[in-house]
Amino acid sequence: MFRPSSLYQYSHTHVASSFKSFFFFIPTTLALLTSLSILFYVYYTSIIFTHHHQHNNQQSTLINFKSSSPNFILPSPTPHLTNTLHNNHSEFIKSHTFQLGHGLGPQSQRGLPPQSSSNGQNKHENSVFDGSRKFKENNNVFHDRDIFLEDYKEMNRSFKIYVYPHKKDDPFANVLLPVKTEPSGNYASESYFKKALMKSHFITKDPTKADLFFMPFSIASLRHDRRVGVGGIQDFIRDYVQNMIHKYPYWNRTNGADHFYVACHSIGRSAMDKAPDVKFNAIQVVCSSSYFLSGYIAHKDACLPQIWPRNENPPNLVSSNRKKLAFFAGEVNSPVRINLVETWKNDTEIFVHNGRLKTPYGDELLGSKFCFHVRGYEVNTARIGDSLYYGCVPVIIANYYDLPFADVLNWKSFSVVVTTLDIPLLKKILKGIVNSGEYLMLQKNVLKVREHFQWHSPPIDFDAFYMVMYELWLRRSSIPILLGDS
Repeated sequence: MFRPSSLYQYSHTHVASSFKSFFFFIPTTLALLTSLSILFYVYYTSIIFTHHHQHNNQQSTLINFKSSSPNFILPSPTPHLTNTLHNNHSEFIKSHTFQLGHGLGPQSQRGLPPQSSSNGQNKHENSVFDGSRKFKENNNVFHDRDIFLEDYKEMNRSFKIYVYPHKKDDPFANVLLPVKTEPSGNYASESYFKKALMKSHFITKDPTKADLFFMPFSIASLRHDRRVGVGGIQDFIRDYVQNMIHKYPYWNRTNGADHFYVACHSIGRSAMDKAPDVKFNAIQVVCSSSYFLSGYIAHKDACLPQIWPRNENPPNLVSSNRKKLAFFAGEVNSPVRINLVETWKNDTEIFVHNGRLKTPYGDELLGSKFCFHVRGYEVNTARIGDSLYYGCVPVIIANYYDLPFADVLNWKSFSVVVTTLDIPLLKKILKGIVNSGEYLMLQKNVLKVREHFQWHSPPIDFDAFYMVMYELWLRRSSIPILLGDS
């Protein structure tokens, strides 16, 4: 028999189920409506943005970003490149040029980097990069003149560095103190910097006044020391850092974030493998500055320019004598160089040579409009410095190279940056630049920036030493730390 209680129970259950379905339906419906609203909003705003962007392009609107604070540096793509290399490798390679560094700009007057135009105004020129792709670009050799000058002045006034002391009778004085003789060879930049720093007004003997702490070991000297050698460098650095940590309190306050070392030899990039705190925390001023290397962190670390030491004055340059389109000579010790030589070895306008030349190297650079910088064992070579010294526009064929002084210099204003995939297109690219008139601007700017790629003893304003010091100034710690906090 069907009981009333059963009917009541059935009705109650049915109503409860209906309510559950009803309350489940409401949020589902709201979620669907919200999703549709979002999709409509994205679609509508994308149309507006696209129309606005096209309108701006038609009007050739150029926006100049500047900072009101002398220590404010505009962001650039470079901090994200480490992730980009691993996550979006192919898309990065497709780009012919990449924006390097953040924004810092040109100067005039004797003793200052010159203005890019006589009236002091920024100019923009139409340029043809590959014969078809046109773009407008600021041709100033510096990203921002005012910020650079203001910071440079403040750097000279207040920047202080404490160097960990070592006595002349230290058993390893040869690798910790500046060399007595003049540096020579491809890796001289390391020694030039140390010698200049130790005699500069930036040194303080009071660590409480220091902005940064310099660890003065020399990778180049350790490499030639029979007690250490190439195989013992990692152990030496590990022991040196551990001894420094136990003897002094300064490292422990920041775990080394306000410390730095300088190394130009390629071995320097692996010298810290047994001292990971140095690799990941300290500032590494190195020539092997590649985004592709896991141990190099752009904008924490800095690129030291690899410059062949020269005592004579730069040669007198006459651009009309540059009859060759492009030139390269060097040992073919990498796939990129092999590709370059095999592609252009029989060309009548692009001259590439394997090994030693029969004619003087400098004469070849003086007789060429463009000079190739092509990575060998490492991404860095002295060829950029060579090109600038002889007034030849550098063509940089080296993927993921964090170029020297990229925080300061606008490399697109005096060089051509291409990827290795562009090697077969080099003649088309370079002829497009010459035919468009852009080459004259590039070559003119080469003469403006070459003073920043020279070492002097003693150093002079805006030379390689002061430019490296400025890179360190940008990276100094902004957090005040008391000695008692260790």
